[in-house]
Amino acid sequence: MADSRTTTLYALLTAAAAAGAASTVVCWHLNKSKSKSKPKPKPKPTSRQISHGVTELIGNTPLIRINSLSDHTGCEILGKAEFLNPGGSSKDRIALYLIEQAELRGELHPNASNCIFEGTSGSTGISLAMVARAKGYLCHIVMPSDQAVEKSQLLQRYGATVERVPPCSIVDKGHFVNVARQRAAEYAGGAYFVDQFENLLNAQAHYEWTGPEIWAQVRGRMDAFVHGSGTGGTIAGVARYLKEQNPRVRCYLADPQGSGLANKVNHGVMFADSEREGTRRRQQVDTLVEGVGLNRMTRNFARLFSTTTRRSKGGAGSGSGSGSGVADADAVRMARWLVAEDGLFVGSSAAINCVAAVRVAKMLGPGHTVVTVLADGGQRHLTKFWSDEAMTGLGHDVQAPASLDEFLE
Repeated sequence: MADSRTTTLYALLTAAAAAGAASTVVCWHLNKSKSKSKPKPKPKPTSRQISHGVTELIGNTPLIRINSLSDHTGCEILGKAEFLNPGGSSKDRIALYLIEQAELRGELHPNASNCIFEGTSGSTGISLAMVARAKGYLCHIVMPSDQAVEKSQLLQRYGATVERVPPCSIVDKGHFVNVARQRAAEYAGGAYFVDQFENLLNAQAHYEWTGPEIWAQVRGRMDAFVHGSGTGGTIAGVARYLKEQNPRVRCYLADPQGSGLANKVNHGVMFADSEREGTRRRQQVDTLVEGVGLNRMTRNFARLFSTTTRRSKGGAGSGSGSGSGVADADAVRMARWLVAEDGLFVGSSAAINCVAAVRVAKMLGPGHTVVTVLADGGQRHLTKFWSDEAMTGLGHDVQAPASLDEFLE
């Protein structure tokens, strides 16, 4: 015999259907003394669904496990995917931070023909041009003429004035940074010279922003941070923040061929093999890697160097990390390895970071966590670093290596 409550429910449903009811809600508790718990509410969104302009897309980039490197070394090698910023690189952060700081100081006023000037190898310029366009400023970028032409093309699409000058020493008034400074001094409509190499707000941006993001993403569990130095802002700002959270985190410099910074960190002397008489091919750092490597100390890097040296009686490389020089050939092959094994299409600075990260992981041994930065993608390096014709012309093997052990030789 059917339960009377079931019969009653069936009757109610039949009656509702027969009456052509648009909708019927039936609440029925089989046993009121043992009622079912209420359904859990759907989780609320944890972030804003609508960003107010392109500048709100900057930052909060993912930290990804680079599977091939991690599996080979037995360490967790994690890459901060800065190429996912809207301007395509980590430089978006300093572009926004430095411009907003200038606004707070009253040095910049939007939609008033104010112009932002900077000397850059390309990525900072692209980020500045993007932010300038979004905020109502003009932008004038001066860059070395030997940088990939697609960087100039991107700058022009953002509406920036682009001036390419022959590469030369920083002591030469024709150096791209010095030319940018001069152009700012000549401009009558309200100029702001960013001066990323010497402006300590560069490192401050990464101290307040990039460092805390990394620390939160690893949940306070990491052993080493690896990064190159161009302006020195990223490595100085991030290293400072991480060291404050845990002094045992070691910070390592990834330094391209021709740069003297690794030798400075390891031995206290600014020197690169390419500086030997009769060996230098270029006026600047003798490397095909763009955006990192110098033969001088910027204010941002000098502050990091002096801090780590004071902390260690044995020098900057003792107890705090060290510098790892990366040959151009290794950068080229690591980039090809990453796209073949992980589907990561990265630029030259990210490639040297990953070479150094593998070396650090092997030195530390399995079970450690090593964090680095994938500063930009390969799209802005197509005519040089990612051109097989250009690289083979320089004598480089453009095939991915058979094993990561080749980077340890």
